[in-house]
Amino acid sequence: MARRPLTKTKLLPMSAALARERSLSYHVALDCWRRGHGNGRIVNELTRATYMAWFLQCAGYGGEPVELFKAAECVGEITLMKAHESGRQDGWLLDEDCVSTFTALLALHDAQLRTAPLHQYEGAERRLLAFLQGPERSPIPAPID
Repeated sequence: MARRPLTKTKLLPMSAALARERSLSYHVALDCWRRGHGNGRIVNELTRATYMAWFLQCAGYGGEPVELFKAAECVGEITLMKAHESGRQDGWLLDEDCVSTFTALLALHDAQLRTAPLHQYEGAERRLLAFLQGPERSPIPAPID
């Protein structure tokens, strides 16, 4: 079966308004976590940004080292583990040493939101959904030493 040709809308980046909305959601989540108002939803939001940025980079939109993505992923996992162990549902504080990781990651993702064609963004969303429904622990490969 032949694929249908992509429409003009799918070949262009998402609208500037939608890109700003998505970006703002991620930046607000980072600011909340940084100020000690983190919770599971906020960590999940930034994990989503991490994976979406990774999938878009794999599609050719970015050139950051895999270590950046792995670092962000690990911070989220460690935070969730500590929260589970302590029983705290909210009030999580992002270590200041980790802020630069997420700042760099969000700068990349902001650029991706502005430049990647909508069909690539939708492809990244499909890859994220497939990962979440699958058995893999991470979509990001371990860095090569």
